[in-house]
Amino acid sequence: MRLGVIAGMGSDWRASLEKVRIAEDLGYELVTSGESWGPSVLPWLSLLAANTSKIQIGPSILNCFSRSPAVMAQEFASLDQISGGRMIFGIGSSGNLVIEGYHGVPFERPLRRMREYIEIFNILIGGGRLKYEGEIFKLERGFSIDYDRPRDSIPVYIAAITPRSIEQTGEIADGIFPIHWPRGSFETLREQLAVGAARADRSADAITIAPFTNTYDLDGQDDEQQWRAARQPLFHYINRMGSFYWQMLSHNGFEAEVAASREAWKERDMEGAFDALSEEMVREIQVIGPADSVREQLQERAALGADLQMISMPEGPPAEAGVRLEALLA
Repeated sequence: MRLGVIAGMGSDWRASLEKVRIAEDLGYELVTSGESWGPSVLPWLSLLAANTSKIQIGPSILNCFSRSPAVMAQEFASLDQISGGRMIFGIGSSGNLVIEGYHGVPFERPLRRMREYIEIFNILIGGGRLKYEGEIFKLERGFSIDYDRPRDSIPVYIAAITPRSIEQTGEIADGIFPIHWPRGSFETLREQLAVGAARADRSADAITIAPFTNTYDLDGQDDEQQWRAARQPLFHYINRMGSFYWQMLSHNGFEAEVAASREAWKERDMEGAFDALSEEMVREIQVIGPADSVREQLQERAALGADLQMISMPEGPPAEAGVRLEALLA
């Protein structure tokens, strides 16, 4: 079983950094942190790169609209030098709410933009001259990035959940960050990746499936609160995050729950929208149970095809978080 950890800077970056160092010492493979409309994640990744030595580091995720591919290559050229070649490039399209409403950029042709964006990024990181004729980007001057390369490529992980995006990920990326992906559908995900991988004459087994995996401990004291906490992100993504997520969950076997939750939320019935999310659905998507059961469920998911499970950094001071991180590996 391979595990990574999602760890933002938080209100106390020193404590957060210490937690990441503990995870690194325990053998966690990858640390990521996200960016949406809050602070930039890149300074935090720089801190991680400079203050760790083994763990891989990356964003989960940056979007392919708000920064140019050349800017992103410049950023990762520096980060890969600082880290000694430990970066991964986590990228996604985000959605029109953020891209248009926050960045003021038209949310157009996200699939095509993603393909060209990664091609340009790879050219620059690989040391090539940027003469690129795409449908979106047309770059003719032959610019390049001159730096002391620790390697000629940086692994690319795409946040993809729609069938077309998953297939394209299989064709052009090294890994995938699925979110809220049901445990019984990892085989289907691999099959979808294989369609794109075949177009590029590569094996789908070479693509790392790295799902974001929420864990919730039941200890008999606050079980009801934990069940509500486990339902909360599902409620949010089904009802308040556009159409991609609820459609993905419907296609993966939860059409009834999704429809009932959305119907309740139309009337702003939050309790009804929560209650519509069945225990079966929560257990299929989240990891919830007593501490020993949580570890066993992570192992089961690994056996089902989750190559590198990304869990959230435990709350609390570093020593407490370290105990929890170690327990998941025991």
